[in-house]
Amino acid sequence: MAIIVPAVLPSSHKELEEELTLFSRIHSVSRVQIDVVDGLFASPASWPYNAHDELEAMVKKGEMLPHLDRIAYEIDLMCLDAERASETWLAFGASRLTFHVEGTTNLPKLLAYSKKRYGTGGLVPGLVSFGCALNIESDTSLVEQCIGEIEYVQFMGIARIGRQGQPFDKRVFEKIKTFRAQHPEITLQVDGGVSLENAKELLALGVSNLIVGSAIVRAKNPSAVIEKFKSLQTPYGV
Repeated sequence: MAIIVPAVLPSSHKELEEELTLFSRIHSVSRVQIDVVDGLFASPASWPYNAHDELEAMVKKGEMLPHLDRIAYEIDLMCLDAERASETWLAFGASRLTFHVEGTTNLPKLLAYSKKRYGTGGLVPGLVSFGCALNIESDTSLVEQCIGEIEYVQFMGIARIGRQGQPFDKRVFEKIKTFRAQHPEITLQVDGGVSLENAKELLALGVSNLIVGSAIVRAKNPSAVIEKFKSLQTPYGV
């Protein structure tokens, strides 16, 4: 069975709270992705980049993401200060971090440091999972240099990242097919433009995690849509 991960792109902390409260009421949701956009690597800026120091102030007061007893939070770091941002989000309760391969000048160094500090053998062994995201135009060879430091690869299914509701870009199918043939062992997920229609082909190509934003968030009945996605069968679910 496919793993369906709702994605939120909050414009404010209030909006984030509202959407997380919605998902906390859906029993089948155990993981949520929070898209973080700095306005530089991608645009427009989302929360917390559009609210100066608000997240840092909350962390200093000991505040954390809600419902950590049953929901794991994955942060898609579409930002140029990924190292600093990742530490703040980890302190806020996140347990999965997705770094974009072109969002840092030294991805292997960033991953090695992050995994040493927070991953297996870190301060709390196995606390955090790490993945890399590839844009439609990204060369998949950029992941090769750090393939041993990540648990998953995220393919972006849209040409312009940082916005929900963008059209699905079918070029990602061939990128996934080629990458899966080279790395059959690594978990693949797709974020952006995922729908019930293209999900079937993504799963057939070996994708096990579907990150779904607007198709769920903008639905009249998000719970029913999630169940439709979850009913899609795949031999790769992990």
